[in-house]
Amino acid sequence: MAAEEINEDYPEEIHEYLSAFGNSIDAVDEMLKNMMSVSRNELLQKLDPLEQAKVDLISAYTLNSMFWVYLATQGVNPKEHPVKQELERIRVYMNRVKEMTDKKKAGKLDRGAASRFVKNALWEPKPKNASKVANKGKSKS
Repeated sequence: MAAEEINEDYPEEIHEYLSAFGNSIDAVDEMLKNMMSVSRNELLQKLDPLEQAKVDLISAYTLNSMFWVYLATQGVNPKEHPVKQELERIRVYMNRVKEMTDKKKAGKLDRGAASRFVKNALWEPKPKNASKVANKGKSKS
């Protein structure tokens, strides 16, 4: 019977989940330590404005997500808290930045090259007389 006793404050069934959660917390802690080791100004100076916006948005989203989890652990429904609207607002801006990034990556159309390509790709039947004239000119040379 002593072997069946649970020495933990939680059921055995959730041990794996809690262990994975603990590992995730450790990983987040390590990432935050890495981010905090470099000053924000140093980090942003190395990036272009679009990348700076991404860093700012990801940071804001991460902090608000962590606050969401904190509220949930305190028994507060985060869906009814203003943090939900803030997360949605950040998500809208993240989508805008994604659209800008996609536009930047999209190839630009060279209209002259495209029109030449289409013009040469179209089949144009030659008049019957034109081919005979061309053949006569070649045989005389």
